[in-house]
Amino acid sequence: MRDPAPTDRTQANGVMPAAFLGHGTPMNALDVNRYTRAWAAFGASVPTPRAILMVSAHWYVNASALTAMAEPRTIHDFYGFPDELFAVAYPAKGDPEMAAEVAEVVKPTQIGLDADSWGLDHGTWSVLVHAFPDADVPVVQLSINAAKSLDDHVALGAALAPLRERGVLILGSGNVVHNLGMVNWSQPDAGTEWARRFDDDAAEMMISNPADIASLVAHPDYRLAVPTPDHFIPLLYLAGLAAAAGQQPEVLVDGYAYGSLSMTSYALGSGLDPVVGAGEAGLAVPDVPADETNI
Repeated sequence: MRDPAPTDRTQANGVMPAAFLGHGTPMNALDVNRYTRAWAAFGASVPTPRAILMVSAHWYVNASALTAMAEPRTIHDFYGFPDELFAVAYPAKGDPEMAAEVAEVVKPTQIGLDADSWGLDHGTWSVLVHAFPDADVPVVQLSINAAKSLDDHVALGAALAPLRERGVLILGSGNVVHNLGMVNWSQPDAGTEWARRFDDDAAEMMISNPADIASLVAHPDYRLAVPTPDHFIPLLYLAGLAAAAGQQPEVLVDGYAYGSLSMTSYALGSGLDPVVGAGEAGLAVPDVPADETNI
């Protein structure tokens, strides 16, 4: 079981940290590498949350919704992977009361409550099996509304800020650079020049001016780095939280996989030292569904 004692930094201000985790291939759920170790270190560093609110790239739909079931199912939203990955279960409880509280906090933005259709997709459980391996913290997912602009998502992230003072750990799970169509299996732990360029510029903005992160849509490499916005948008929620707090996120871990995936993760208020430098790719994946398939 996890130590419920808060870190000194969190005790001082009573505010829960937050993070964006670059999740990469679902096989990272089974792998141990420097990315999964960074996720584990982050989970171990925070005080035990009252609940986790997760914004996953893989619940990308034309609606704003929160999971509001008491026992969310583990969703294996992929194909072509080994049986051992389909056997992974993450039996965290849900928290319908907290879901209703989230919906109230962000008003006048309207968010519906989903009591039976979704659950915990692999964007959520592939990182939580490392960050919170006991599955002893309730988890609520917030959908990414595909009909909203990037600025809308930054604003919604900022609107969630009061939850950090109520013991809620807010996490985003996606990838800053995510182009499956340009995966290069011969570069398991490297990034192309355009991927590195976009990731570096995103990092500079996150650290210096997170409120303007949506302006990266004008970046010359945006269309290559973000061919669809589903994996990029979870980063905007951490940017919104950082802007609301007037704080700068720090890089938790960085690196690349297969040329066209950035594994960079960010933390807000964690106090952890970053893990930077040459990477370790997750296990190779034989097949993945197309982006935006659940719209």
